[in-house]
Amino acid sequence: MPKFFSLIIFLFIFSVGSAQAKFGNPEVNPVQIQKNYEQWSAYNKNIMLSRDFTALDTSSKEISKESFLDQLANGNFIPVRLKSDASFYYYKLFKIQPKTDTSIKATINQIGFDAYKNYKMEGIAFPKFSFKDLEGNLVSNESMKGKIIVIKCWYIHCTPCIKEFPQVNKLVSAYKDRKDILFISLAEDSPEQLKTFLARKPLSYSVIPDMKEYMNESLQLNSFPTHFILNKKGLISKVLPNFESLEVALAKESKF
Repeated sequence: MPKFFSLIIFLFIFSVGSAQAKFGNPEVNPVQIQKNYEQWSAYNKNIMLSRDFTALDTSSKEISKESFLDQLANGNFIPVRLKSDASFYYYKLFKIQPKTDTSIKATINQIGFDAYKNYKMEGIAFPKFSFKDLEGNLVSNESMKGKIIVIKCWYIHCTPCIKEFPQVNKLVSAYKDRKDILFISLAEDSPEQLKTFLARKPLSYSVIPDMKEYMNESLQLNSFPTHFILNKKGLISKVLPNFESLEVALAKESKF
């Protein structure tokens, strides 16, 4: 009997060690970052759930990304990235501690909800539209056929939207020789407001005004900025919340 229990203990330690060896240790202490909202907020800025990643449950078992995001949106977990090569992402679920600030749970539930909603849009056709940009050019599903489309959704008074202007402008420049890639933006504001604003802060994307109703009803957006990448079939390849995720996703999509 003692030998049997010794074998069980050995196998348990071996399995835990194997899981850590395969995926790496957490890049931060999952308990420590729950000590207060400030520590959590500092780490939260680095979470990139829109990227492709290997999802793990609390026991380091691989699960689907859909299941992972659903548990984040509706459960008592936080996502922590495991140490790995920079080009690979592994996220593992860790339980929220009993005394953790309730605002941390509320924040991660919202992040999980948004990421889950965005993930479920992947692979479906972008809603039909036909609008004119500030230059009077018609932009529609038909005019964009056979091209990769990058869409930025924003509005003038959205600070994070404006803050990434230099980065997205640089991205447009990097792909200027790719005639099969188009950059357009949907803005809530009127043509007059946009022309005045963009004269001070240029945006290299084609800008379509008065898109508040379309973004609210057809795209059902509730956070900005939001970026879409459409593949050459007009299907949504990725829905992304920031430039960092956009840059990585476009690099991948542009290879097809």
